[in-house]
Amino acid sequence: MYRIRILFVATALFAALFVQTSTAQPQSHAERKVISQIAPFYPDVAKRNHIKGIVRLAVVVRKNGSVQSAKVLGGNPLLSVSATYAVQKWRFETASEETTEIIQIAFDN
Repeated sequence: MYRIRILFVATALFAALFVQTSTAQPQSHAERKVISQIAPFYPDVAKRNHIKGIVRLAVVVRKNGSVQSAKVLGGNPLLSVSATYAVQKWRFETASEETTEIIQIAFDN
């Protein structure tokens, strides 16, 4: 069981190193407008195993629009790695203060 868990985590981390085209759909319900975003990659291991679903993230956005941090609120751990990696590269419009935005990313085969 321990080996399977390590393999699962290692696969997720390894997948984060390779950006691929995806059928993942970012759905921003943010109050601040997203200026630029990259789509998360759909890990091959998730595709092969027909893993799909929605990843919810709480994203802390700095005043200048860059992402400070992203916390997973829900979703498959394998998909969460990909979603978090992508959202950290997003840019939002500038604001007078730091905000927390809720982002949902849907992964579907």
